[in-house]
Amino acid sequence: QVQLLESGGGSVQSGGSLRLSCRASGLTISSYYMGWFREAPGKEREGVAVFSNDGTITYADSVKGRFTISQDTVKNTLYLQMNDLKPEDTAMYYCAADDLYGDTLYFLQAPAKIQHWGQGTQVTVAS
Repeated sequence: QVQLLESGGGSVQSGGSLRLSCRASGLTISSYYMGWFREAPGKEREGVAVFSNDGTITYADSVKGRFTISQDTVKNTLYLQMNDLKPEDTAMYYCAADDLYGDTLYFLQAPAKIQHWGQGTQVTVAS
């Protein structure tokens, strides 16, 4: 049974930093497309960053230069380092995994068929 367990969310001031973690069980993250999505109240779920099974990384334009996605294959854990946080980054952040997508941009833009999701971790950025 696949489980994705997010942690690391919280409340910070604008300009602050947080690191999200997604510990995976039941799958090997290096064999999957692993990504982060976020959903703010009243808005659609948005792709933030993805780390593919061949090492390709893609970011949403809104987070480029501020967020960094990485993974530790020994710990089977995905990370999202978020720096220079802004109030518009406030959202529930979800970890996602799939082994059938073949393109990182498509993974971010069309998440409807992604197989596995975590329960989410809340990030709140105060101005």
